[in-house]
Amino acid sequence: MNIDELTYGEIKQLNALFNNTPKSSLSSFVGKKVIVRTYSAGVHYGEVVEKEGHEVILRNARRLWYWKTANNGISLSEVANAGLHKDSKVCAPVELHWLEAIEIIPCTKESIKNIEAANEYKA
Repeated sequence: MNIDELTYGEIKQLNALFNNTPKSSLSSFVGKKVIVRTYSAGVHYGEVVEKEGHEVILRNARRLWYWKTANNGISLSEVANAGLHKDSKVCAPVELHWLEAIEIIPCTKESIKNIEAANEYKA
């Protein structure tokens, strides 16, 4: 076999043999601002830096300690679509935060603006 004479199809077959890890669209979340629901650490908002398995690292992460949706919705999907009600309690951002995610929801431009403008809640 002369490697310089391989066809494109043969190259794809070789690649499939050596790279049997399925390609995932999960890496498409990197760079996006999202809502993350975790197993035991609550709900967070931030920009995805890295995602592997259930693990996600967020930049400028804000914990949504208590939340209501801006449009009187009932789910985190609504928070990601419309943002937070003024009665929500949002913590100050931290530079990086490692989480074990069970749900990751991309945010709309409207909700990003709303969540980032939320006041830091102080007890």
